Amino acid sequence: MKSKLQQDYTKNGAVVQLVLPLATEVLIPADDSVRLLSLLLEELDYRKLYQAYSPFGRKPAVSPKNLFKVLVYGYMNNIYTSRALETACRRDINFMWLLQGQKGPDHNTIARFRSERLKDAVEDLFYQLTSKLFQLGEIACENLYVDGTKIEACANKYTFVWKKTTAKNEAKLQIKVKQLLVTLGHEIQEDYVVTLEDMLTVHKKLSQIGEEQGLEFVHGKGKHKTQLQRDIETLEDYIARQQKYNCYNALFNGRNSFSKTDPDATFMHMKDDHMRNSQLKPGYNVQIGVEAEYIVGIDISSERSDSLTLIPFLEKMGKACPHMFTNVIADAGYESEENYEYLQARQIETYIKPANYETMRTPKGKSKIGRRENMIYDEKQDVYICKNGQVLKPVGNQTRTSKSGYISKQTVYECESCEDCPLKPRCTKAKGNKRLDVSKRFVELRAKSHANITSPKGILLRLNRSIQVEGAFGVLKEDYGFRRFLMRAKRT
Repeated sequence: MKSKLQQDYTKNGAVVQLVLPLATEVLIPADDSVRLLSLLLEELDYRKLYQAYSPFGRKPAVSPKNLFKVLVYGYMNNIYTSRALETACRRDINFMWLLQGQKGPDHNTIARFRSERLKDAVEDLFYQLTSKLFQLGEIACENLYVDGTKIEACANKYTFVWKKTTAKNEAKLQIKVKQLLVTLGHEIQEDYVVTLEDMLTVHKKLSQIGEEQGLEFVHGKGKHKTQLQRDIETLEDYIARQQKYNCYNALFNGRNSFSKTDPDATFMHMKDDHMRNSQLKPGYNVQIGVEAEYIVGIDISSERSDSLTLIPFLEKMGKACPHMFTNVIADAGYESEENYEYLQARQIETYIKPANYETMRTPKGKSKIGRRENMIYDEKQDVYICKNGQVLKPVGNQTRTSKSGYISKQTVYECESCEDCPLKPRCTKAKGNKRLDVSKRFVELRAKSHANITSPKGILLRLNRSIQVEGAFGVLKEDYGFRRFLMRAKRT
C-alpha cells in the first residue's frame, strides 16, 4: 500500500532566496585535512582495485577511487560503520566534496565495497602510500620500530573450539567406531586408525545390503527398527562427527583454538579484561612497524606469540615495500634464535631486548645461581663453572625444533657430581646432576643484540620505540576508539 505521507517536504517550506556560492569547494578551508588526503590518494595506482570489478555490466554508481577516499576519510574521523558513512555522505560537506558530484552511496554499497572489492587491493594501496612517504622525505626507511597488540575479533566469545578437546573427542569416537566395526564382522587392529574413507566404504556396503533385502527405514514412536537400520544410522552419525573433526583439525593450522563465527581468530588473553578473570577472547595479534610516527607496515596474525610473527611481518613488508630498513627495534617478546638469524642473513642490525635483560639486572635475578648467565664460562675448555666451583662439561648434542619448523642445535652440559652440594636446592630441582641445554649460536646472537641496545645509539632507539610504536597504539585505541574489529576473517 502506498504511503499517504507527503514525500517532498519542500512544498510547504518558505520561499528561500538563492545565495552564492553554489560550489561546495569554496566552503572548505584551503588547509583542511580532506584536501591533503585527496591530494595524496589521487596519486596512487588504483588498477588492482578496478580489477575487482567486472568489465561487463553497468558502471558503478560511485567511482571506486572516490569511494575509497570516503572510506579513508571516514576512518580518519572515527566513522567506521557503513550506515554512519552513508549519513556522512548525505550531510557532511567534506564527504560531498570527495564524491565530486556523484550520488552518495548507501550503506549496502559501502559494505560490499569494503568486504568484497577492497580486500585484495587494500594492502597494495597502503604500501603505495608508504612508498609515497619515502619519496616525499617523510620517512628514511632506516629505523623500523616493531610492536604488536591484541585486538578482539568480530566473533562471539563462546564459540570456542579447543584442539585438546577435539583430539579427546576424536579418540573416543575411534573407540566407538572400532566397536561397531567389530560387531559387523570386521577385524580391526588395536593401533589402526579408522579413517573417514573407511567409514564411507562400510556405509556403502551396508546400504547395498539394505537395498538387496528391501529394507524400509522406519521412524517415530511405536516403530521397530531393524538392527541393520540401527547400524546404518549409527555409522552415519559417526561419519558426520568425523567430518566435523577433520574440518576442525584443518582450521587449527598449528593453533590451539579458533572461533566458530570467525575461524581465523584465536582465543587470546586481552589487556582489556573488564571482568578481571583472565578470560580468553577471540582476537588477532596486530603487528605494526612505525617510523617517524607513521605506520609503515602492518600484519594481522592469528599467532599469540610475538616471536612467531616477526618474520612473516617482515616478509610481507619486503614484498610490498621495495625499501629495506637497516635497523629493527623490538621488545623482548620478539627474541628468538630464528629471528636473530633471519635479520643477520639480510644484514639488518638487531636491536631486540633479550628476554632476560630486566631480570638479570635485579638482585633476585642475580641470586638464581642455576641460570647459565650466573655461571662462569671457560671458552677455551668449553665448560661452565657453577657457584660451588663444580665444572659442567659437554656430554652430548641435541636439536630442538620450534613451532615454525626452525631447528636449533644445542649442546648439553652436565655437572660431574652434585652429590653433597650444599647449593643444589638453590641450583636445580633434578634428582641427578645439574644439566644445561645451551645453543651457542643463540648465545652469540643474543650477546650482539645486548651490545647494540646498551650502546648510546641503542639506548636512544629503545627510548624512541616506546614513544613511537606505543604511541601509535595509544592513538588507535584511545583517540580512535579502535578496540574491536568490525569485520571477520583476515582477508576482509
